[in-house]
Amino acid sequence: MSEYPIALCALNLGFAPRSVADLASHVEERLARARDEGARLLMLPEYAIEACLAFKPDGLKPTEEIAFMAKAGAQLVEATRGLAEKYGVSLLLGSMPTQTDRGFANTAILQCADGREIRQDKLSLTPGEMDAESWTLKGGDQLGIFELDGLRMAILICLDVEMPSLSCLLAKEKIDLLLVPSMTEMLSGYHRVFDCAKARAVELMTCVAVCGTVGATTGTTQMETNVSGAALFVPCEEELGFTGVAASIAATDGAMGEEPFLVVPVPVDVARKLRAGGAEVWPGAWSADHVTVVR
Repeated sequence: MSEYPIALCALNLGFAPRSVADLASHVEERLARARDEGARLLMLPEYAIEACLAFKPDGLKPTEEIAFMAKAGAQLVEATRGLAEKYGVSLLLGSMPTQTDRGFANTAILQCADGREIRQDKLSLTPGEMDAESWTLKGGDQLGIFELDGLRMAILICLDVEMPSLSCLLAKEKIDLLLVPSMTEMLSGYHRVFDCAKARAVELMTCVAVCGTVGATTGTTQMETNVSGAALFVPCEEELGFTGVAASIAATDGAMGEEPFLVVPVPVDVARKLRAGGAEVWPGAWSADHVTVVR
């Protein structure tokens, strides 16, 4: 496969669904658009499920929102089950709270066009995700590598892509595509995630797709604004246009209802050839194990 077209939807949370079924219909519309524009995979952002807070019960406390979204998320997974197969487009539903034996996790759920379901828990949590007085979640302890449509992939959720230690774990895995669903409140957060995603493309000599939420959820108690965009980052090599940016839609707050939607081909073959020795200076999965810090 020389190229792999993907769609990135920076979901606008301000559309205020009336029910889980309403959100599922909203997602299906974007899946149909992805298919019509030739994509093989559609990625939605981190906490896309937060849109369901638009119909949360009156009086729901911030400490009860995670359980509410987990229930809505489970219903959304069931409501969208089979859509990836129907449209022939794999669907990354963004992420949502899920119940685990450790407590609630922030879990990305990928419904594959071949019928599989792949899950990845967020590994590095923000202070807001560990606040005993509002959202309280537990971080995961496994990073999954999986194959889809002949590509080797992994998922890092938002803050995870900012962690160099996780990049070191991925360095030997030779992945073709790293998927990064995110949610950032301000332009500063957007740049932290997107700029680190670009760095991961350089470090791993691979392609990194990232998109985040925009707009504000009716009834939110956490994120009064969401600022993000969509981008595919690639290695900074001559064969890929020098800059490391294959395609991007600039950051927006979604206040006017805009919703960045980007369809872009992932240059799989070129990136593989670069990893195999064609890059300008890349040393491969280089380790600093032999380096001693001197103070």
